[in-house]
Amino acid sequence: MKLIERNDYLDKIIGVIGTPDIKVITGVRRSGKSKLLEAFRSYVVSNIPNANIIHINFNLPEFDNLTEYRPLYDYINAAYKEGIDNFVMIDEIQMCNGFEKAINGLHASEKYDIYITGSNAFLLSSDLATLFTGRTFEIKVYPFSFAEYIKYFEYTDLYSAFDRYINEGGMSGSYVYKEQESKYDYIADVFNTLIVRDIRKKYKIRNMALMDRLVDFLMDNISNLTSARTIADTFNSNKDKINHKTIGSYIQYLCNAFAFYKVPRYDIKGKKYLSSTVKYYLSDHSFRYAKLGTKNMDYGRVLENIIAIELLRRGYEVYVGVLYKKEIDFVAIKRDEKIYIQVSDNISDEKTFQREVSPLLAIQDAYPKILIARTRHPMYQYEGVKIIDFSDWLTK
Repeated sequence: MKLIERNDYLDKIIGVIGTPDIKVITGVRRSGKSKLLEAFRSYVVSNIPNANIIHINFNLPEFDNLTEYRPLYDYINAAYKEGIDNFVMIDEIQMCNGFEKAINGLHASEKYDIYITGSNAFLLSSDLATLFTGRTFEIKVYPFSFAEYIKYFEYTDLYSAFDRYINEGGMSGSYVYKEQESKYDYIADVFNTLIVRDIRKKYKIRNMALMDRLVDFLMDNISNLTSARTIADTFNSNKDKINHKTIGSYIQYLCNAFAFYKVPRYDIKGKKYLSSTVKYYLSDHSFRYAKLGTKNMDYGRVLENIIAIELLRRGYEVYVGVLYKKEIDFVAIKRDEKIYIQVSDNISDEKTFQREVSPLLAIQDAYPKILIARTRHPMYQYEGVKIIDFSDWLTK
């Protein structure tokens, strides 16, 4: 399989070399965590003379004898070398029973620079502080961005490349398959493994039929405002008896495993967060095609999903904006930076254009306002609002 350098992620890891943190690489299954750890290992070999690298990949049979925490702990200590930098790199750490005991013991010794990856159902962002007594530094890995997609395929025509990216998505493991159907088979298998093996095992879910229905519902309703209660009411209208608390728990499991991301609402005028309803977006839009098919594709929802994940990828806090009765697709916040974004498939019709731009024009503050659409033209401005094509915004 062809590999490309994912420098944004690699630079983040390189930037924390030598810090006392436990470095934890997280992200949805098959998003490239293991390859990133391998790339980092290669960097250390090439740039840090005499480094001692203790690399354990639990996907390989030669490490089957280390699947209990004590043998793992003893193995690493036996490989320690005095007087040089000792790096511990462990892939699929959750395959070791009681792994947190081994990692905490190694960290307490202050002899190792520790880097780990693992299945997200077993290595949750919310659990890191509980699992590990030392401070953790999380590197969040996402499926391929559009910029990485064009780098992988060496495309030069951004507009046509974006049309392909809409259909193929960012799960790079699917790129080796020539037929679109085979690509979707691979992507569906990745998602099903995430649900069946990881989440079911972690949370001991018995009602998998309900989980499957919930997944289909969330996929079909990406970019729609919803809540656990409204989903339960929808299901119960079919004479089911489903508690909204169960729905809420199942959604949280899906978000914990990075299958979906929750985007809450933000009152722009009142400058406060709203909790009644939220939106959910898939970690990669190709999961929707692989699970639900492409017959009734809603490009507007898919395009909004792509922008939501790209904003998260770029490190923004992401919210749905509310201004009076108008909705702004995204309010993206990063420290003192704030951006208002509307997303539209096609703004060639004047009525559509005015509908999309009017919520942005109603905002009174001076933060940047952007309308992202498939214009296939260079960026221009309309009354202070930047109008920019998807492919241009995603690559800059």
